[in-house]
Amino acid sequence: MYLFVFLCSLIIFISFAFMPVARRAGAPFLLIALIIGMLLGEDGPGRIEFSNFNFAFDLGSVALAVILFAGGLETDRRVFRSAGAPATSLATLGVLVTAGITGVAAALLLQVPWQVGLLLGAAVASTDAAATFLLIQQSGIGLRPRLKDTLLLESGLNDPMAIFLTVTLTSLVATMQTDAPFDLASMGVLLVMQAGIGILGGIFGGRLLARLLDTLSLPVGTYPVMTLAGALVIFAGVSLLGGSGFLAAYLAGISLKAKLKRPIDRIVDFNEAFQWLCQLVLFLTLGLLVTPSALLQDIWPTIGIAAVLMLVARPLAVFASVGWMGFTLRENIFLSWVGLRGAVPILLAIYPVISPGPITVGFFNVVFVIVAISLTTQGWTIGPVARLLGLGPQPPKAEDEAEVSAP
Repeated sequence: MYLFVFLCSLIIFISFAFMPVARRAGAPFLLIALIIGMLLGEDGPGRIEFSNFNFAFDLGSVALAVILFAGGLETDRRVFRSAGAPATSLATLGVLVTAGITGVAAALLLQVPWQVGLLLGAAVASTDAAATFLLIQQSGIGLRPRLKDTLLLESGLNDPMAIFLTVTLTSLVATMQTDAPFDLASMGVLLVMQAGIGILGGIFGGRLLARLLDTLSLPVGTYPVMTLAGALVIFAGVSLLGGSGFLAAYLAGISLKAKLKRPIDRIVDFNEAFQWLCQLVLFLTLGLLVTPSALLQDIWPTIGIAAVLMLVARPLAVFASVGWMGFTLRENIFLSWVGLRGAVPILLAIYPVISPGPITVGFFNVVFVIVAISLTTQGWTIGPVARLLGLGPQPPKAEDEAEVSAP
């Protein structure tokens, strides 16, 4: 037990110690966490054999719920007035366009059935909240509020559509082997339930949680823990009812912040710290899950799919869904480039692997490489691209060089 605690604590401690290094180098910290996880795995010096996709999916889902709740706590509900329409359009129409174009490219480049290609497109169609929250903050750029809020809101709102597409196409791929009829109507009901129950559960759950916290008289240090436990109750409860627990967790954070009368500083600080820990554990686990030597299979088609996703699908999705909503050409280009992929696509790629059907671990490996390319190319260049487009850079202060800002 002591050795286990020692090694786990040491890994987390060293990973956090790399944060200032990543900030100075301009490297995405989440990519470093993925690399550390891969080094600990069976192909790295750590030699840890870990292939439990079900456990990784469950752990990742809970960690992502915490990340989204903390992101909601840091989001002012007033952003919906200026960024609600473009963010919603990107989270629905944008996801559909991205999935369709990327799916066609995947089917052609990997030479797989079109259903499998579209499934891969659906898995990588949504932007990632953890990556977006962190890298926008880490880049140190001063974006126009509407542009920044659109990016952040989109990453928190696009999970239901991506989950719906992934679940639907996973069922469609499974019917290829059994010749069973595909029930499109039930899939439509699933989408309505995911979005509707997620929205209602998140908003009203957050308000109820705020009222309870304002009513109860507890030791000051217990409020942050109770808040996080309440958020996970909302996440799990909404999921059990058939809604999107991820959307509910994000909206619960926004609703709680808007309605809570009690000082919220301790709650925000605690959830911010826990958010960092969840991000680290999530990306370490995903890095540990992958086998680096297997990533070289289909590497060139995978690079081609990533290029289509970043250079064709995402820009077309942006211009189709929000190009007419008042953003300048430079802002639309920036929105096109900052379509960061992270933990969400990797988690969605696990779902078809653990579900009945023909999808193998190779599917997961392809998505993992696409995410790694996105984090490397897009995550590393957010600041330079913003400055190149003249979108208001904010030079870091001297004291900021010595410490890392929260996501």
